[in-house]
Amino acid sequence: MSALDPSTSAAQTGTGATDVATTDPLVGKQTGTESALSTYVGPYVTDMLGKGQALAELGYQGYGGPLTAGESAAQTKAFEGIAGLDVPTDSMGVFTPKSFTDEGIASQFMNPYLMQALQPQIDEARRQAEIQRIADAGRLTRAGAFGGSRQAIMEAEGSRNLLQNLAGITGAGYRDAFDKAMAQFNVEQGREQDAQTAANVYGLAALQKQADLGAAQSAIEQAGIDADYAQFKEERDFPYKQVQYMQSLLQGLPLATQTYTYGQPSGLSKLADVGTGLDNLYKILMDQI
Repeated sequence: MSALDPSTSAAQTGTGATDVATTDPLVGKQTGTESALSTYVGPYVTDMLGKGQALAELGYQGYGGPLTAGESAAQTKAFEGIAGLDVPTDSMGVFTPKSFTDEGIASQFMNPYLMQALQPQIDEARRQAEIQRIADAGRLTRAGAFGGSRQAIMEAEGSRNLLQNLAGITGAGYRDAFDKAMAQFNVEQGREQDAQTAANVYGLAALQKQADLGAAQSAIEQAGIDADYAQFKEERDFPYKQVQYMQSLLQGLPLATQTYTYGQPSGLSKLADVGTGLDNLYKILMDQI
């Protein structure tokens, strides 16, 4: 068989073409995809993205007014008033009662009564006894018996009556003085106990009210701090939110138009395909002869 034999050349050419054609595995396969906006929404989306970018590039527009109400004028007066109260903390405490039999207590309460009630009775009894003595002496003088035994008896009797009267006055007076002093002591002890209780109640109520208004003041101050901190976080996070906002403008856009890219055969592959085609044509012609 000659080297120029067409059949031999065709066979050899066909075999070589087949080997070359099978060397590129990407021929005819999709190698890329490109998506684009639909033409009917393109201008709208472009305009929207431009406006969105312009808004995102605007600086932070902060609120310049007060963030909290603060305390009212009435609250300020209440705060100042409660702060100025004189709380009797020094006098607050437990009431310790005294006893009437403690040293000096009885005389302390009896002496004023004795001086004001008993002493005038004693003085009056002595005055009356002196008046009686003078009257008796006058009668004795008129009877001519002044200076005699009768006068001595009358004066002794007057003295005895005076002493007896003074003893009665003194005994009754000290008894009454003791009873009245004890009663007055008990009254004053009750008043002191009531005063101690009132001081304790008032002091504790004032302290509680100061604590309550202090808590209200603290809550107002805390509300201002919280508002300032929230404003700080809002300003701090603003740039990040703007980036998220710009990103959100791209979500859900209609991407309908798509372009696909396929692998193309190389020049050698194309030449092998031509050889294969000529070989097939030669076989057909030979079959028809």
